[in-house]
Amino acid sequence: MDRFRPVLESQSARLLGVALIASFVTFQAHAIYIKVRSERGKDRLNRELRELYRDDHLLPPTLKKTVQKGKGDAADQNDHQISNGIAMAIGGGAAIASHTALGIAGYDEGLIREQLARNYAFFGEEGMKSIRHATVSIVGCGGVGSWAAMMLARTGVGKLRLIDFDYVTLSSLNRHASATRADVGTPKVQSLKQTIAAITPWVKVEAFADLWNIENEKEHDWLTGSDWVIDAIDNIKTKVDLLSYCHSKGLKVIASMGAGAKADPSHIQSADISQTIADPLARSVRRRLRMHPVHPVLAGIPVVYSTEVPSSDDPNALGLLPLPEEEFEKGKVDELAPFADFR
Repeated sequence: MDRFRPVLESQSARLLGVALIASFVTFQAHAIYIKVRSERGKDRLNRELRELYRDDHLLPPTLKKTVQKGKGDAADQNDHQISNGIAMAIGGGAAIASHTALGIAGYDEGLIREQLARNYAFFGEEGMKSIRHATVSIVGCGGVGSWAAMMLARTGVGKLRLIDFDYVTLSSLNRHASATRADVGTPKVQSLKQTIAAITPWVKVEAFADLWNIENEKEHDWLTGSDWVIDAIDNIKTKVDLLSYCHSKGLKVIASMGAGAKADPSHIQSADISQTIADPLARSVRRRLRMHPVHPVLAGIPVVYSTEVPSSDDPNALGLLPLPEEEFEKGKVDELAPFADFR
């Protein structure tokens, strides 16, 4: 030990010891400073978030009450709960929005206008005012109706009513606008409602997983108050009944005609139902409307149709593939179907 005493008592050793102690003190002081600054930053952020989300309908009710307490000891003690609730509200997306009111009160108008900026540039202020106050009912939410609903929501239409009794199947996924594998087995209208809520949460969406027909319409009054009705039904009898009903009630309606096995978009046309050509479905609808037993219609219904004539050597190209014989052996294959040959 005596051998090291001169070294330990030297000026260099003392300076080294002082430097080590100073470094340790500096490190501790810096750590304390960082911790204090972090806590103050969290406090400030939580206060700002409380103000921002004071009226937010995505917050769980219990946390919303805590947010509305504002500043104070009770609110400060629950800062971490508030932060978790806000994170839940932001991160939940469509899953949370689908369980809340879709017309979110207090949604920032500046954000809405920014999202719809290209629409405002195209339609102008007056045009967008009409669009955002419009109510559109879409009957049939499959391969045609789902895309119509999605684009109307993205355009800014204020209220959508979705009517379709059908459910998402695996075969729906090649054409449905919003359905994913997770939606298989759920109503098509519910899939659309959830997706629209995630994209345009200020649009009010009413979803009815039910079959449209005259009897149900008289009971539920689905179409009353609609500025426009979109007919995207693929069953001809129901389609004709809907068009006749809308025409009799003075409801503006536009109908989708046949697109099966057609691939050339340059043939797509829009015209009055009385002026359609080269579309077998439009021809059949036109004939049945003229002969409708309740309200015959000769003209006055705009339609979208295609003049393309599909060419195929496959006799099943335009229809359903026949069921295997073993399916018929199991029983009445059409017993649970809403329409004949519906699959």
